[in-house]
Amino acid sequence: MRDVRAALLAGGLGERMGRLTDDMCKPLVPYAASCRLVDFSVANAARSGIPEVVLLSMHRERDLVQHLATHWDGAGVRIHFGPHDALVRSGGPPPGVPLPPRPPESGTADAFLTNAEYVFAPGVRDVLVQHADHVYTFDYGPMVAAHRDAGADVTIGVQRIERRFVRLFGMVEVDADLRVRRLVEKPAEPTSDLVFTAFCLFRADVLEKVLGALAALGEDGWRHDISRDVLPAMIADGRHVLAYPVSGYWADIGTVERYHLEQMRLLDRPSPLPPADLPRTLAGDPPRFDADTRCLLGDGVAVPSEADVRSSVLFPGCVVEPGARIERSVVLPGARVRTGARLAETIAAAGEEVTGPRSGLTGLEPA
Repeated sequence: MRDVRAALLAGGLGERMGRLTDDMCKPLVPYAASCRLVDFSVANAARSGIPEVVLLSMHRERDLVQHLATHWDGAGVRIHFGPHDALVRSGGPPPGVPLPPRPPESGTADAFLTNAEYVFAPGVRDVLVQHADHVYTFDYGPMVAAHRDAGADVTIGVQRIERRFVRLFGMVEVDADLRVRRLVEKPAEPTSDLVFTAFCLFRADVLEKVLGALAALGEDGWRHDISRDVLPAMIADGRHVLAYPVSGYWADIGTVERYHLEQMRLLDRPSPLPPADLPRTLAGDPPRFDADTRCLLGDGVAVPSEADVRSSVLFPGCVVEPGARIERSVVLPGARVRTGARLAETIAAAGEEVTGPRSGLTGLEPA
């Protein structure tokens, strides 16, 4: 894996996450009473033996850079902060001063063009594309081996899901040899139950060449996107695009509803993400599952006996007062649920004080 470099896409605004991204960038949204969304992809790179992850960020970068520098850089993987790398490693900028602005980008492919000198560094044979809002645990080693054994130009992760949900993702059609014949983003009428998991492994020289050809079309000649431009162009050109089946749990956390739903799935037994396997950047110890209340409780969380808390996820640093009632809800760090408050099928945002009843996600989702 020494000649594999990961490129972590973390530049989205996260507008569909509503209030959850009012005060933080989407990759830093807390998850599973243990960590933040970005930690899953970085942990996967570290456990797979990938030596370096290049951060392709854009919005509210300073907080994200600080998080990665504190928890991950040098902990089994090196984080390269792109154009900010030398500045970050020199200890700057001063507190309260934002990082210098990056060039504007219109889509995920632009992030590779503007950071080409870091992504396509000497000695890099393959580039692993990751996203900072995907939740899964995965060893990329076997995928790299399959990619190289097949002589593929790019290998994409795929997973079978219920056909009715395919329209929310990139639909993939393959032949009997798992060669990708078609990739369609958010199809109106799905013809396959395979979806693109949005992590993929490119031959570095091929990706650089395809990006150059697309950029030559001009600003308005393409959509500047990996899924909508780069991969379809490679398929149309007859390049070897290989599908790699991904088993196990994988979730794209794109909306408030999905954020709530997927954390409720963590309460299933067996858990799709066992607490011991979770990254731990919010606390020293993993969360614990309380079988009596069916709750996932973050490190240090104490629920008073006078509170009624069931089937919920409570993060480190939250406070539940006696007389509070919480059911099928997520309570984020720093939130306080006051005596008499009632939460059902909802989320208490980070640092929020909840004093009355709340049911559902209304008010949390984008306006």
